[in-house]
Amino acid sequence: MSERLGRAQALMTLQEWTKGDSLRKHGMAVSVCTEAYGVMEAERLGLRGTDADEFVDLYASAGLLHDMDYERHPTQEEHPFVGVNHLREVGWPESVLQAILAHADYSGVARESHLERALFACDELAGFLTACALVKPNKSILEVEVAGVKKKMKDKAFARAVKREDITGGAELLGLTVEEHVGICLRAMQARAEELGLAGVASVET
Repeated sequence: MSERLGRAQALMTLQEWTKGDSLRKHGMAVSVCTEAYGVMEAERLGLRGTDADEFVDLYASAGLLHDMDYERHPTQEEHPFVGVNHLREVGWPESVLQAILAHADYSGVARESHLERALFACDELAGFLTACALVKPNKSILEVEVAGVKKKMKDKAFARAVKREDITGGAELLGLTVEEHVGICLRAMQARAEELGLAGVASVET
């Protein structure tokens, strides 16, 4: 993959197509979670050096780009098809495009590759973890724990737009328990809390 079509270009594309702060942050959060699975899969495959970096870059980029067209084209007739057409025109690999298509239930694209499964599994969970962080006293992802997330998942009134079945189904696709899946994504987001704007409002000690 050319350097131009790495995560830096993916972030630029997201920012160009999406002006809303919350949707941008969602793309970044999904990217961070999906990237964590890319790192694990690269290790499993024995990839090293540049090969590993490029492999992981595809995961991070797919996360950034998966909802890039949603603000402009929110209908099921257009999202994510408009975005994928644009990305294909500028040369993004089919593996990324198929993952973006597969994250939408109605696209008709099966989730077969590890990237396709990881992106789907991380989409709703990243949003749910963000919601869990924002109700904490300091609005920090660092205050969120796996047990608390599991408890919130059972509360149907909390973050009601998040599809719990996508979180559980995504974990199953990856061969993980819900606890394992939540833990992987939570740790990934905690490690990048500052970048995601989730480090908290009272992070400076007095």
